[in-house]
Amino acid sequence: MAHNVTELGPKEAEFLVRMASEKNGIFTFAEAQAFWQNRTYTTKVLHRLLNKGWLDRLTRGTYMVIPLEAGLRREWSEEGLVIAPYLARRVAVAYWSALHYWHMTEQMPRMVFLQTPDRTSQRMRKSLGIVFRFITVKEHKFFGIANINIDGRKILVTDQEKTIIDAADRPDLSGGIIQLVEALRGSWDGLDWNRLDAYLERFRVRTAIKRLGYLIEKMNPPLPELEERLARWQSHLSAGIALLEPGAQRKGKIVTKWQLRINVNLPEARRPDDS
Repeated sequence: MAHNVTELGPKEAEFLVRMASEKNGIFTFAEAQAFWQNRTYTTKVLHRLLNKGWLDRLTRGTYMVIPLEAGLRREWSEEGLVIAPYLARRVAVAYWSALHYWHMTEQMPRMVFLQTPDRTSQRMRKSLGIVFRFITVKEHKFFGIANINIDGRKILVTDQEKTIIDAADRPDLSGGIIQLVEALRGSWDGLDWNRLDAYLERFRVRTAIKRLGYLIEKMNPPLPELEERLARWQSHLSAGIALLEPGAQRKGKIVTKWQLRINVNLPEARRPDDS
């Protein structure tokens, strides 16, 4: 359904403008009721505006004014990161979506990946033409979240160091191990390596250390105390052989130093400052 201003009464138009300007387009039922001053009438107005295509319901009691730029198909991909914090109580943009947000990959995922420590009744959700995928993690994995304010709108996204660790933990949610290689190559200077060390200790999943340790050693970046860092990581390895690329075939050489089976072909190793 297209926007048609003739479908709006003057009071409805005023309401939409008020919610778009004062609430950045996202508002609660209580905020709408404060405008209309009547609970029953507020319910009727919101229902009418939803049917007309002027609003989208994000969650129970939370609504979004659909921008005119969404067009006839009601798709507004730029809103994906803004919508995310309203879809669950504790949630952050993560994995492939976070890699793209931090410009660590040029590949844009077809959906927005969201990380949450809370159980959710739905693994997938579609809003404004955007598909959101929820990944539930254990409580100790939910940290390292940047709270970013853009034009008055809140965006919650895993920070760069946590994003790298998440991509090493779940390459399948981050575009694969090749995307992780490219992310590492493009972010040496921007990463806080002491923070990444602390995050790895807190993360408590040794498979991520195995993959990162192997890749970083192979790529040999110009990092201070590289050998000491890798030796420290190696001392924390868990038993058992992990796959470099989960989901790929269980074949390929085993690098016992990192307890890792190299089951995919990687791009030729090179330092990030090589031409």
